[in-house]
Amino acid sequence: MTAPHILVVDDEPDILELVCEILEDEGFRVTAAANGEEARMARKNQRPDVVLLDIWMPDIDGISLLKEWREDADNAPPVIMMSGHGTVETAVEATRLGAYDFLEKPLSLAKLLLTVRHALDDYSLRRENQSLRRHVRPLNQPLGKSPAMEAIRTQARKIAQTEAWVMISGEAGVGRKLLARYIHECSARKDGPFVEVGTASISAENAARELFGEEHGGKLHYGRLEQAHGGTLFLNEVADMDLDTQARLFSALQSRSVVRVGGASQVKIDVRVLASTHKNIKQEVAQGRFREDLFYQLHVLPITVPPLRQHAEDISELLSYYVNVFVEQESLSYRSFSVAAQNRLRHHAWPGNVRELKNLVQRLLILGSGEEIQQDEIDQCLGMMATIETTANADVLPGFDQPLRQAREQFEKSYIEYHLGTSNGNITQLAKTAGIERTHLYRKMKALGVNPKEDS
Repeated sequence: MTAPHILVVDDEPDILELVCEILEDEGFRVTAAANGEEARMARKNQRPDVVLLDIWMPDIDGISLLKEWREDADNAPPVIMMSGHGTVETAVEATRLGAYDFLEKPLSLAKLLLTVRHALDDYSLRRENQSLRRHVRPLNQPLGKSPAMEAIRTQARKIAQTEAWVMISGEAGVGRKLLARYIHECSARKDGPFVEVGTASISAENAARELFGEEHGGKLHYGRLEQAHGGTLFLNEVADMDLDTQARLFSALQSRSVVRVGGASQVKIDVRVLASTHKNIKQEVAQGRFREDLFYQLHVLPITVPPLRQHAEDISELLSYYVNVFVEQESLSYRSFSVAAQNRLRHHAWPGNVRELKNLVQRLLILGSGEEIQQDEIDQCLGMMATIETTANADVLPGFDQPLRQAREQFEKSYIEYHLGTSNGNITQLAKTAGIERTHLYRKMKALGVNPKEDS
């Protein structure tokens, strides 16, 4: 794995040389810049992981550079300011502009190294949080004790010990991204960035900028390949990439360098590439929709994630995990699955795989009530999901354009009115079907404005 890259900017030759030597002795890759213009060029030539920036320089001061870099920041690395003539006002201004820390000269080398390491840790955590911020309890490995999932984890750990590039295949929703992250976490690059490129979500017009970066009007945008330097680049749904972008990607990966849009110089990159697709990639190649040279470049170590129906014995563990996630993440009431409900789910075909199971758990916790989820509620929810899938091309699904609380009330009202009709107004039967107490059912009907057909 490539060592962290530190850019040191100082106009005093003795200090610049000393700081660079200390950092190199600690195993860092170091680039020296004697003034602001050299700093601009160094930052343009290769994205640093941390910048040590002097404030007072002859051509442009460090505060102006910090302000300039903040304006065009794209996942910007931390900047540590240095000054022998600093004031409280200067330190406050630097902090306001986003500086990570402020060091006074003469420098304490012990404090310098400690601050650099803390800045690197903070930067690594910040990049990690960008891809995980939506998850309260993110999975760190594929779940399941079945032989199929045990085999997948074993294979992934073996693959992780190499630098070979990997093609991950499998149906939509099986957890290909999770497997990619697991390989990264088990590899020597685990302390480096894990950068995902959702190729299906990037338009052909923006693909070059997003992947390779851009230089325009004095501003600099680091592309995903540069952001992944020293770590792992995950190309999700790579088969959806247009042919022109495929050609440029092949060239960049072949030369291990990128040329930014609007730029002229090549920037070296050190990345391990993991790609994934739910399509038959060999068929895509045969039909001319995917470049053969890029296929062979990426398809060094193939691994396939099995569909959920092939390891249905893991469903109970997955249900338990996602119930806990939504209880923590959305403050939903905890509900357990009855044995009959779990057996029903083990025999479901799961066309949407683990993603479908996750969505089902969320719906059951939002729309249902009662401590235990029964089989009839599973049947109703699966039927509702099938209806949603068949009407997915509609502009707006019923209730989906409303706030969650209103949509839930609308569903509950329709649900109660439907079962009142099917039970001929029998509140006892309705309470049993819904899995709630009669008194609670009456209160809910009153709140929803449902008129019971049975005298109480």
